[in-house]
Amino acid sequence: MTKSCLAVRHVAFEDLGLLGPLVGARGYDIRYHDAGIDSFEADTLVGPDLVIVLGGPIGVYETDAYPFITSEIAAVAARLQTDKPTLGICLGAQMMAAALGARVAPGPAKEIGWAPLTLSEAGRRSVLAPLGASPVLHWHGDNCELPAGCKSLASTAHCPVQAFARTPAQLALQFHLETEPARFEAWLVGHTVELNKAGLDPRDLREQARTVGPAVREIGRGVLASWLDSLAGAAA
Repeated sequence: MTKSCLAVRHVAFEDLGLLGPLVGARGYDIRYHDAGIDSFEADTLVGPDLVIVLGGPIGVYETDAYPFITSEIAAVAARLQTDKPTLGICLGAQMMAAALGARVAPGPAKEIGWAPLTLSEAGRRSVLAPLGASPVLHWHGDNCELPAGCKSLASTAHCPVQAFARTPAQLALQFHLETEPARFEAWLVGHTVELNKAGLDPRDLREQARTVGPAVREIGRGVLASWLDSLAGAAA
């Protein structure tokens, strides 16, 4: 029987990336749910075998400007209570944190570009262990507190909670492992206003994507594949 994967997408170019083939190869039928276009009901995210909540350039606290956020957080909360496999990436991780009652707010500085993490002891025992001192792609300005009952897996100087897990099957990553370097130009175009406001030159980020992106892609691919494989093992 085919398994179902629902990916919540906030902007078109921040899609599953290299996660798509990995998820598909493990027998999942993938469907996108476009936030702000497709509505969130209380049970929207409850049914699928796997839910992946992707990134986007808004904050979970901007509910006045983007009213769908309230119903999305409620849908994520209902999903988490099922204990079924869930992955949150960047905004998706912040949605998970908010759904679990943790505060999400602007951090002291934007983190944009490739830089390493510091793994916690729990992180070094998790599927993130292969990241070690490898750089990963950061693209966020908001930070979240660690939700109650969750384990912190990674941090940076400006972001104390870069990754957390509620259970091994429910993982939140503030950073991006799914981004395909070959498609990174879409990020530079889509986020041009943010880059300009942050005083960042797209040529520098393009060069990072060219020089470190391919190696990081392979490490990230391995981490994501290991996490997906762990779901099958847990369900066996």
